[in-house]
Amino acid sequence: MKVKIKNFGIARDLLGGREVDLVLNGNSVGDLRNQLYTAYPELKKLNSLFIAINLEYAADEFVLTEKDEVALIPPVSGG
Repeated sequence: MKVKIKNFGIARDLLGGREVDLVLNGNSVGDLRNQLYTAYPELKKLNSLFIAINLEYAADEFVLTEKDEVALIPPVSGG
């Protein structure tokens, strides 16, 4: 399954752009997370990495479809 991933903050730098297409081997958010950690090992160094599906945070058990909007939300700081 091919998914388009929107990247925010440091995730944009680590993945090389605002959007990345990925052929997902599996169908869950957990599969996506594992594949991202393998393809982009620097992501493992983040304190947290939330994955949002269709504008809502999703658990690793959530099953994806090709039509889902996927976003990576890394830790943010500011004041």
